[in-house]
Amino acid sequence: MRHNKKFNHLGRKAAHRHAMLSNMACSLIMHKRISTTLAKAKALRMYVEPLLTHAKEDSTANRRLVFAKLKQKTVVTELFQNVAEKIANRPGGYTRILRTGFRLGDAAEMAIIELVDYNENMLKAPKAAAKKTTRRAGKKAAPKAEAPVEAAVEAPATEAAAEYSAEFTRSKHKKSHSTGVRFFLRFIYLLTLSGVYYHIYVRFSD
Repeated sequence: MRHNKKFNHLGRKAAHRHAMLSNMACSLIMHKRISTTLAKAKALRMYVEPLLTHAKEDSTANRRLVFAKLKQKTVVTELFQNVAEKIANRPGGYTRILRTGFRLGDAAEMAIIELVDYNENMLKAPKAAAKKTTRRAGKKAAPKAEAPVEAAVEAPATEAAAEYSAEFTRSKHKKSHSTGVRFFLRFIYLLTLSGVYYHIYVRFSD
């Protein structure tokens, strides 16, 4: 059972786990970015961020606290001299975890953990301006640059509609004219046929 186990033990005993996290923290401070599994990256973030907070205030007490965890003088010097200056104005969140996919073999989820202030590419990226939204429902003003294009598109459409209407009217008149002629010719044919029938009737009745 897993009662009251509030952190990931990473499948190791306490001594092994603390030694591993200490070595990973030293590598992160010296190289500013390391690649590991996602579970270890999350455990390392919980381990190293309090040390970075201690490093923001350079005192003998803080140096002893950090040295008790890292156990390497060169790493402690790097942390208090260089890294502390970079993170001086940051109130927290000194590390960033980026997922990189799955490892071949055991399919473990991999990640990169890095110090936020040392990633120059992401620091230079401009932030997208947030759109101002209102609850009022109103007509959206069309951009001025697109107005000539819309006018140019509407003009041929209007001309095409007018041409189609004229063609439809002409075909309608032509159709009505041909219908009238057809009706007149049928009327003449019926009159002629009725006259012939009348003459035949009169002749045979006599």
